[in-house]
Amino acid sequence: MSRTALTLVVAAFALFSCARFDGSDRTAPDVPLWFTRPNGALLVTARRVLTADSRRIGDVREYSNRRPVSERSVPALDVKNGRVFVGTTDRGFYALRAADLSTIWRFETAGPVMSEPLFDNELDVVYFGSHDGALYALRASTGELLWRYNTGSAVGRQPVRDGERLFFSNASDYIFAVDRRSGKTLWQAHRTPAMGMEVAGHAGVAFDQNRIFAAFSDGHVAAFDANSGTDAWPEQLDLLAGADANAEAARYLDVDTTPVVASHPQQGRVIYVAAYSTGVFAIATASGTILWHNVHALGVADIAYWSERPHRPEGMPVDAPDIAPAPLLLASSGSTGLWALDPLTGERRWRVQVPEGGITTTVPIAGALLIGSTGYGLHLISPWNGKGIDGIDPGLGFSSPPATFGRMAYVLSNAGTLLAVNVNPPGR
Repeated sequence: MSRTALTLVVAAFALFSCARFDGSDRTAPDVPLWFTRPNGALLVTARRVLTADSRRIGDVREYSNRRPVSERSVPALDVKNGRVFVGTTDRGFYALRAADLSTIWRFETAGPVMSEPLFDNELDVVYFGSHDGALYALRASTGELLWRYNTGSAVGRQPVRDGERLFFSNASDYIFAVDRRSGKTLWQAHRTPAMGMEVAGHAGVAFDQNRIFAAFSDGHVAAFDANSGTDAWPEQLDLLAGADANAEAARYLDVDTTPVVASHPQQGRVIYVAAYSTGVFAIATASGTILWHNVHALGVADIAYWSERPHRPEGMPVDAPDIAPAPLLLASSGSTGLWALDPLTGERRWRVQVPEGGITTTVPIAGALLIGSTGYGLHLISPWNGKGIDGIDPGLGFSSPPATFGRMAYVLSNAGTLLAVNVNPPGR
């Protein structure tokens, strides 16, 4: 790592380490398993340059001005067969060996691949979207093209599977349902795109209890019947209602966060979603009723739900019952920071103000959280208070979050380099 990169990652780590939070540093029953901050918690075990410089979008030299090229494809893992699937901006989609990141096959599309693939273990098929406007289905073992579904606009989010059906969205506010074996259209829904300022990218879809939940560029959120594509709520929700037109963030209309589904102890099933200009919302899936709204978490581009298995904290008697830490809703914003909200009320648990540039969604691993930043590398942080545990910066930062299994993480940097990272938890 260069001296400049090392200085930058140390500065960012210091910011994470100084996070403000309500509570105590003392061990408590609801403290996650990982609470200390060891040295060398992140170990890069393999790296592989994937993106060809001659076909890269943007210029690598922009790094000198802290404007990194964006690689947004999130890897998909086939744990059983030791394979990693990932796309790049050089229009390639790769199948790699998880152990050393060597190539199994490469498939060429007509546009950059900046979406998260979906691996179908039952059929040994991998599905992914491309900025050429299509969703692809490839034989995972060989890279053979099985079908290609043209949508007419960039497909930048992971499809969702339920049985024999795939559901996905594109950048023109279309929602599609197709047969996973043939790619045949089952239904599609559309909302007219907004006529105003929009942030780059689009939301994906979520599936729950035979309903599809989607967010659109004009600030609306909707639910569709998974069988027919008809509206499942009395009306589509406008998350921009009541926005302060004079606020800087109100210029942007987008709801680009893919809805996250979870259970609420009082309200049943809920979705969490964020509008760039008006904050984070919890919505009842059955009725479309807004349960709470956090108006302070603005500029949010990604959200994630975190919970941890019950455990017995260190120092407790052996016959003491296991305790599950309270879950968190984590909202990533390049302008207002990383927020940890109470999923039941929307109240802030803690917030970390991050340096300039974007941050990715958070991904749980080994009792901690991994988060990438465009200017300051990859960081391992504590879900208890947002404090930093460790960080690495191989150069150009990260625009996409890692894929994880066990203690391993696979993440694509903006330099077009795929890293395999081992997360080594401390002894208890």
